[in-house]
Amino acid sequence: MAQVAKIGRDSASGKTTELIKTAEAPGRLQTLLFTIVRYLAYLDVVLAVVLVITALIRGTSWTFLLPFLVILFIATIPVSMPSSFTVANSLEAQNLAKKDILVSGLVGIQEAASMNALLVDKTGTLTRNQSKVIAVKSFNSKFSLNQIMVAALTLTDDTNNSVIDQALKNYGHQNNIESVERKSFRPFSPVTKYSSGEVQFNGQPIKLMLGSPEALTNLTGDTTEAKQIAAMAQSGRLICVASTNQILGAIILADTPRPDSKKAVLAVQKLGVKVIMVTGDDIKTAKSVAGQVGIGPRIGTLADIQNEPDLMLFDGFANIFPADKLKIVKKLQQQGQVVGMTGDGINDAPALKQADVGIAVNSASDVVKLAARVVLTKPGLTDIVPIIDSGHRVYRRMMTWIITKLARTAELAALLTFGFIFTGFFPVSLSLIVFIVVMNDMVTLVLGTDRAWRTQIPERWNLPQLAKIAGIFTIGWLVIGFGLLWFYLQIQKLSSSQISSAMFLYLIYSAMATIWMTRVRDHFWSFAPSKAVGWMTFADIAVATTMVLAGLITAKISISIVLEVLIVTIVGMIILDQIKMVYYHHNGILGTEIQN
Repeated sequence: MAQVAKIGRDSASGKTTELIKTAEAPGRLQTLLFTIVRYLAYLDVVLAVVLVITALIRGTSWTFLLPFLVILFIATIPVSMPSSFTVANSLEAQNLAKKDILVSGLVGIQEAASMNALLVDKTGTLTRNQSKVIAVKSFNSKFSLNQIMVAALTLTDDTNNSVIDQALKNYGHQNNIESVERKSFRPFSPVTKYSSGEVQFNGQPIKLMLGSPEALTNLTGDTTEAKQIAAMAQSGRLICVASTNQILGAIILADTPRPDSKKAVLAVQKLGVKVIMVTGDDIKTAKSVAGQVGIGPRIGTLADIQNEPDLMLFDGFANIFPADKLKIVKKLQQQGQVVGMTGDGINDAPALKQADVGIAVNSASDVVKLAARVVLTKPGLTDIVPIIDSGHRVYRRMMTWIITKLARTAELAALLTFGFIFTGFFPVSLSLIVFIVVMNDMVTLVLGTDRAWRTQIPERWNLPQLAKIAGIFTIGWLVIGFGLLWFYLQIQKLSSSQISSAMFLYLIYSAMATIWMTRVRDHFWSFAPSKAVGWMTFADIAVATTMVLAGLITAKISISIVLEVLIVTIVGMIILDQIKMVYYHHNGILGTEIQN
């Protein structure tokens, strides 16, 4: 018989489900990309104002500028951004699926590159989740070891298949120990941390309790065996049997770490990620397991979570309720950390949803898998490393996109604007600008398939740094571009249509060169691109060259002019690549990458 007290949103499960709907960390990459688009739009507005003022001063109708202004804004808007982003993440999701790692939220892959804190469960993730009784101790001469076990078995919940209850039942079965009849019974509660009941012992009714040493010590006020209990807790998980005023005995259960846990923890730590263990067990048990798997000895409590300003100082947290995990995740994020978390129970779902990289372990419930962004199908933490590696590759591909987008857009906008101011006509015709946008986007789409470098430290999206790198290429290409414009206008006396063809070719060549230079932190020839990126860049170069040589959609120019543009671009590429290397060395960006 049961009485329903609350249903729907008012129930515990309902509140958990509501938290899943509202708790979520926004993707840093999307936020950065939209910030970039906003700043590029600001640049276009400024340049558009300059163009309009120039036209008015010269007496040119502003309607003449309208098509170019529209194309300028179209060139700025990253139409291919969602597709490139999806391709980059989907490719890694496909690779992870081959390793039996399922990705339900693509944002989780890219966030893994920046993850520097990983919250992991102890039971079932670091340990085997197969507890067994290894020792029984009596603190009262009136209670034998056998009677301590009888009391423990009597206070287990027959309807519950918890790891502890199952371990006690297995021990009783192996040693022919059975429970006795109980007059009353209150099952274990995660709030009180003990179960209780009234039983008949030695002909006398007695109230007994079974639970954590801390809870029973506080309840009974009995501290006479505190030192012995503390020593026993070093050997494994400890539960105690107590009467209303005395600790009667203790039972040690061992849940040994998984054989691969220490190796997996070390592998994650080598990637610059701090592994923090979170468990509902007491501090002594937590310290024991944390030491065995190489996490560290500093274990905090709920009070530390509330009072300590820097949670990264801790190696783990004990006596933690599932609801407290959400508090830990949020506080770490407030401190600027990128947080990953593993979980399996329904109460872990809100924290997994809030985490930047929520990872459901193989034993997780359906609700948890729904809340997580990554689902492991194998036990343990070994598969965390491939997720982080995938994140690094996505980071590298999208960083190439960002730098080239900034550089190419600023180069095109500035060349058109100041070229018009100095010459009185646009250096590139309207139709060719459309081709430049389309051809650049074609390469952008395949950047998600590029071979990528990965680092051994968490990545950070640093917009000022990315803008500086893009600025190097923008200024360099603009200097060369204006030099070519002056040369063809003043020295070779080409017509405006021929200049448009030459500058179109230069913009395509320089854009492809920028992609090759920005995709690695070493010299551009040190690491070959994927076949798709390689073929697409060469295809753009071939199409642009064919168009100007054959006079397709644009004015025809001689092969000597094409060779001049090509040689100038190659020389500029080598110089800018060297400047890039100097900048990277000066800022300590090199020396942390691994080819993969």
